[in-house]
Amino acid sequence: MAFRKAVKGTLIGGGAIATAFGLSQFFEYRRNQARLAYVEAEGQMKMPFEDKLPTRQEQLATLQNTPEFDVLVVGGGATGAGCALDAVTRNLKTALVERSDFSSGTSSRSTKLIHGGVRYLQKAIMKLDYEQYMMVKEALHERANLLEIAPHLSAPLPIMLPVYKWWQLPYYWAGIKMYDLVAGSHCLKSSYVLSKSKALELFPMLKKDKLVGAIVYYDGQHNDSRMNLAIALAAARYGAAIANYTEVVRLLKMTDSATGKERVCGARCRDVTTGQEFDVRAKCVINATGPFTDSLRKMDNQETANICQPSAGVHIVIPGYYSPDNMGLLDPATSDGRVIFFLPWEKMTIAGTTDTPTDVTAHPIPMEEDINFILSEVRNYLSPDVEVRRGDVLAAWSGIRPLVTDPNSKDTQSICRNHVVSISNTGLVTIAGGKWTTYRSMAEETLDAAIKEHKLPAGPSRTMGLMLEGGKDWTPTLYIRLVQDYGLENEVAQHLAATYGGRAFEVAKMAQVTGKRWPIVGKRLVSEFPYIESEVIYAIKEYACTAIDVIARRTRLGFLNVQAADEALPRIVKIMAKQLDWSEQKKKEELEAAKTFLYQEMGYKARSEQLTKTTEISLTPQEVARYKKRFYKFDKESKGFITTLDVQHVLERLSIQIDENALHEILNEVDLNKNGQVELDEFLQLMSAVQRGQISDSRLAILMKTAEESLDLRGPVSVDRSGGGV
Repeated sequence: MAFRKAVKGTLIGGGAIATAFGLSQFFEYRRNQARLAYVEAEGQMKMPFEDKLPTRQEQLATLQNTPEFDVLVVGGGATGAGCALDAVTRNLKTALVERSDFSSGTSSRSTKLIHGGVRYLQKAIMKLDYEQYMMVKEALHERANLLEIAPHLSAPLPIMLPVYKWWQLPYYWAGIKMYDLVAGSHCLKSSYVLSKSKALELFPMLKKDKLVGAIVYYDGQHNDSRMNLAIALAAARYGAAIANYTEVVRLLKMTDSATGKERVCGARCRDVTTGQEFDVRAKCVINATGPFTDSLRKMDNQETANICQPSAGVHIVIPGYYSPDNMGLLDPATSDGRVIFFLPWEKMTIAGTTDTPTDVTAHPIPMEEDINFILSEVRNYLSPDVEVRRGDVLAAWSGIRPLVTDPNSKDTQSICRNHVVSISNTGLVTIAGGKWTTYRSMAEETLDAAIKEHKLPAGPSRTMGLMLEGGKDWTPTLYIRLVQDYGLENEVAQHLAATYGGRAFEVAKMAQVTGKRWPIVGKRLVSEFPYIESEVIYAIKEYACTAIDVIARRTRLGFLNVQAADEALPRIVKIMAKQLDWSEQKKKEELEAAKTFLYQEMGYKARSEQLTKTTEISLTPQEVARYKKRFYKFDKESKGFITTLDVQHVLERLSIQIDENALHEILNEVDLNKNGQVELDEFLQLMSAVQRGQISDSRLAILMKTAEESLDLRGPVSVDRSGGGV
């Protein structure tokens, strides 16, 4: 019965969509013809700063000294940066201000997918919803464009949909094939069906019980914050004046002499780093502030109703061994009806997302219940042989999705599935909602509306097919030249090519000599990741102002492993201090701010709470005795606690050298009351949490275990950090 209903719904919906599909092909043809003209026009566009970007100070000077811009964009996320690029390539005098860093909000906290939305297409078919169908089609069109204009930052990714009931196989197959059909000429690769054995061969971690087969389809994946930055930097190279850490204090207004009406004519801005305030005047102001949309709308008119309905989406990062290197997983129906993606990313595995109503905040925190929900859903799809442990969570973050209601709609309470472009009575143009994938088309629509409303002298959009920062000179083999020309490690060279594209050579030129036979240049910030010290220097050229900018958005270290990011922070701050002439006080403030960021926003807090909440020591008497014996090998005086000196004395007996600062960090991870020592109870709590899988690969636990074994056997001790979880 369920099978007949599913097939019937698919066929009826499919017939209606097929009709719409035929009509939409005509519009696609016209878009493709226009695209050829735009790509040809790219060669005619001037790029004033192709060789060297203006510094942030030069950008601020331009903002302050320009009498009037055509367009001022407020917001440096994907949509705001897209608006700036669209405007400046139409030869409009363009400015962009962002109160924090570029991509500091939702745009850096996505699922890292460039996709049309399989679930949206399912709803479009089942509900005969043409608007939703066109949203998917537009997203698939933009997906193809994004993969083309930033090939170094994006790539197609196969995603497996495991099937555990026979009747679901034709149902899901029909839906995924429709997804391919809607993509048309922009289909990345054709989807296909796998047998049970082949599915397990490609995804060996998958749960075998009751598995009947799988369907594999293709979507895109990208490095979201770097993509956002590539858009912003491209706008800067074409001549837009862009500045991060520049906050809008209030909107400027004037009375239109022709109509007598009040109109927005710019903004009073404040440089967050210095506190200096200045006016930026513009014929048109665009509000592209994501979750903070209503804040700027209320600056324009206090009486205006809110349109943003924020929703929090939490993601977690776990070790790469949880998924194949090049195959994602889609859970189409979780226990509460949500969709969970399980994807390889940056040699780790990312899982998410949740969808929970939330308050708007600049510093969203991942909640423990959301982390556990994702882990629970992941366990449902993985083999019982694979123990999914809470302690394996290396990082976790929450992003706020700015769902919106349409202020122009009669039903202002219903959430708009797509984006909304609205213009206030004073001429403030607002773009809100939408998806990462469709940032370009959203920007194009926004500028079209702004040009019409403010009668700006500009032609059509020229961003279709326009290469982003680093994309133009990138090739799949570029990393080989980096290895050969500069003596970089292969992994580091691949990372630089995939992060900076054609600009990777600029980073390589800055790399310091290692003093080793190999690699010749490129000192890593931490041993497990390919990020090197010269990237910190280059990040400043890309307008990084804080250590958080480097660990979160120029590199992705904070999103991949908070312990590794915490370990790299002192070196990052030292390099930035030298480049930016920071005082000792400033260095201390930067270090503390970055540690707070990791603790609150990247999941370190959740890790520490795992130990804090473990008040009961669930160990057998035999286990307690064994761990006490281990503890007292370090606490020779039976004080009931151990310090770094105690650990150093044991390691000296074994001829092992560990940096004192590193040793302090190792003990601090377990020192719950932060008194500089680890008590016996704290150690037993740690071992109990390790036993239950709440914490994995604790550095102190590994160090003490191996030291104990070496004291008994007098063998070598390995104390390398193994990348423990949060």
